[in-house]
Amino acid sequence: MINNVYNKTNNHITIDKGHNDSLEPDMGVITSKGIVGIINKTSGKYARIQSLLNTKSQINAQLKKSKHFGFLTWNTQNPHVVQLTEIPKLAPIAIGDTIITGGNSAIFPKGILVGRVANYTLENNDSYTVDVRLFNDMTNLSHVFVIKNKNKKEIIQLQSSDDAE
Repeated sequence: MINNVYNKTNNHITIDKGHNDSLEPDMGVITSKGIVGIINKTSGKYARIQSLLNTKSQINAQLKKSKHFGFLTWNTQNPHVVQLTEIPKLAPIAIGDTIITGGNSAIFPKGILVGRVANYTLENNDSYTVDVRLFNDMTNLSHVFVIKNKNKKEIIQLQSSDDAE
C-alpha cells in the first residue's frame, strides 16, 4: 500500500501493483476482514482504488439473513460507518445483523463480508437506510487482495445484450 486517503469526500487508495501485474479497472479489492473498494485506474506499476469511503461509490450489498439487498454509499460522517440504502420496509432487520456483498455485479462475488448493522432509519415510509459498521478499519489498511472475475466479460455481454423477442 502506497497511500490511503480516508478524510476527504472522494477517497482513494494507491497500491504498488498495476497493469504489469494484470490489474485493471473494475476489479474488486478486499482484505481478510472484508470489502475495501474497486480499482478505477491503473498504470504499469500502480493501481488506484476507489475506496468505500467515497461519495461516488455505490456497491451492491445485502442483509445476510434475509437476503434483502440495497446499495452501499458513504455519507462522509464517519470512516468506520457506511450506509446501506434502499432496503425495503418489509425486510426484517436488527442491530448486529451481518451485511455481505450481494453478488449482483461482475465485480464482487456474493458473500464478501462488509460489516454489521449499527443503526437503521425508515426513509419516506418505504425503505430503510442502514448504518453499517465496517469490519475493516479503513483508516489502517496494509495488505489487500484483488478479485479477478474470470467470467466478467461474459456476464457483462449477456447483461447488455438486446432481447430480440
